[in-house]
Amino acid sequence: MPKAQETVLEINLGALSHNFYYLKSKLNLDTKFLAVVKAFAYGNDAVTTAKHLEELGVDYFAVAYVKEGLLLREKGIKTPILVLHPQPVNFKSLIEHCLEPSLYNAKVLNAFISVAEKQAQKDYPVHIKFNTGLNRLGFWENDVDYIMSKLNTTKSIKVKSVFSHLAASEDLNEELFTKNQISSFKSIAENIENKLGYKPWLHICNTSGLINYPEAHFDMVRCGIGLYGFGNSAEEDINLRPVASLKSIISQIHKIEKDETVGYNRAYKASGFGKTATIPIGHADGIGRIYGNGKGYVVINNQKAPIIGNVCMDMLMVDISNIECKEGDEVIFFDSNYKASDLAESAHTISYEILTAISNRVKRLYIN
Repeated sequence: MPKAQETVLEINLGALSHNFYYLKSKLNLDTKFLAVVKAFAYGNDAVTTAKHLEELGVDYFAVAYVKEGLLLREKGIKTPILVLHPQPVNFKSLIEHCLEPSLYNAKVLNAFISVAEKQAQKDYPVHIKFNTGLNRLGFWENDVDYIMSKLNTTKSIKVKSVFSHLAASEDLNEELFTKNQISSFKSIAENIENKLGYKPWLHICNTSGLINYPEAHFDMVRCGIGLYGFGNSAEEDINLRPVASLKSIISQIHKIEKDETVGYNRAYKASGFGKTATIPIGHADGIGRIYGNGKGYVVINNQKAPIIGNVCMDMLMVDISNIECKEGDEVIFFDSNYKASDLAESAHTISYEILTAISNRVKRLYIN
């Protein structure tokens, strides 16, 4: 692999393929695979990621907002796309681009029926979201009769799936809570199936649910973070390959004396003679200020260099007092050896946050 010559996010499509096939191997042959590509495919690139997964034969995509789905359609993605958190103001565009909405409360259900009827739709596919314990979005179990009362007065929509979201499927200490969620979902599904007169698809599993609760795979699973190389446990991380590698270079090296300070607000004060390296990446690129002042680190020539002082908008500084290096040398923030999850943990956050934070200003480089 050629060394970085600027700040770059390398996206390994071979690793994406590996993760897709590994996760899919845990499913029954008739269980569908939905790939979550919201938030620019977890900070990578939604279009390139979706095109690659489409070639691999993924069954469905999910995005958070209509705007994300429109981009995929504009770039030629034909696979069905579930919009997890649509807003009524975007329903007309959603229908025009054959996106499929999650309907999660009375307001969005009624609003979507109204728009679908005005556009003379018949059996437009929708997905009904139920809340089973995450308490974020979703109808309640006792809303089934209300939902049916609305469905029975229109032919504009048809329920393609009924789904929910697990709150703590990665935490085996919460196994009882998760199993109660699954049980509640089964009860809801049975009730609504009986009243619909046909069987919609059922899905509740995210990546951790797929791994830890095979009995809850139902008709489809939704995978996000697992596709990008993280299984929410050390045991599963071994089986997955991180897709993204964030790299940069050393722009300048400074020698500093005792009591000299580095960066804004003089946040770092040298305790003795030392050396610092300035790296061309900052909080505008996704490395937030939470990684400054010794919490986060980079890797230079296989050695960790702590980030010192406050992270700047376009730059940050690291301590290289004990590292042999020179200006122009490669700097690694995370890759397949130095995991994004480890860097995130150093600042008491999670891999999801650092991955999705990488700005579009950072150049993407695709490798396979």
